[in-house]
Amino acid sequence: MSSTASAPLVDELATRLADAERERRAIPQLVADHPDLDVQTAYAVQRIGFQRRLDGGDRVLGYKLGLTSRAKQEAMGVSDPLSGRLATSMLMAEEEPLAVDGLIHPRAEPELVFLLGEDLEGPGVSVARVLSATEGILPGLEILDSRYEDFKFTLPDVVADNASAAKVLVGGRLVSPDRFDSRLEGMVLRAGGDVVATAAGAAVSSHPAAAVAWLVNSLGRVEAGSLVFSGGLTAPVPLRPGTTVTAEYTHLGSITVRAV
Repeated sequence: MSSTASAPLVDELATRLADAERERRAIPQLVADHPDLDVQTAYAVQRIGFQRRLDGGDRVLGYKLGLTSRAKQEAMGVSDPLSGRLATSMLMAEEEPLAVDGLIHPRAEPELVFLLGEDLEGPGVSVARVLSATEGILPGLEILDSRYEDFKFTLPDVVADNASAAKVLVGGRLVSPDRFDSRLEGMVLRAGGDVVATAAGAAVSSHPAAAVAWLVNSLGRVEAGSLVFSGGLTAPVPLRPGTTVTAEYTHLGSITVRAV
């Protein structure tokens, strides 16, 4: 499918995904009907879907990154991350229980979250520029929820599906990036009290700020005040009623989600 894909098709695919999310119903991959769907068209579907949220009264919260580890990129046959958009309606309070029956395939993924204190404009944004523009870094959990059957998708599918964005949480404490090395920030992930994974910030693009730099250079501009979820530090943990997932960070404190 060429980058000149028709507006009616882009609208139709955005509607298909929005209906699946609203109805909490998994659907076949878009490429099942449109095997030539390309990434550029998929981003057009994502933009239309997100703009409809804003037209309905939602507001921009920030951005999220995916496929930030080399292993995930190799598995998908790509060399770059992907991005999605976050709305304020996606932000949960840490004490708020997550109702899993409102989602399709909920999974929790620990992340380092950048709060930008300055506008960033690409191209040419570097790790150093990202760090200088960052007001602080927070511990975060992203709740993923693919709208596709069996949580299986191609790269164009997941891009169109807004990178599986569903809910986000931030907690702990906001720490300036000049107070610690985010590459070396340790994280212990617990599910039901048991340690299920450990990681450091370098698991994300060798430096989480490098993922943010890629985002800015890809989009051209990211505004001050944006929260940027820089990418999963570990594989996501499936959420079922009764599951509690906590990410404990070395300098940033902890963040917990409780599924009901």
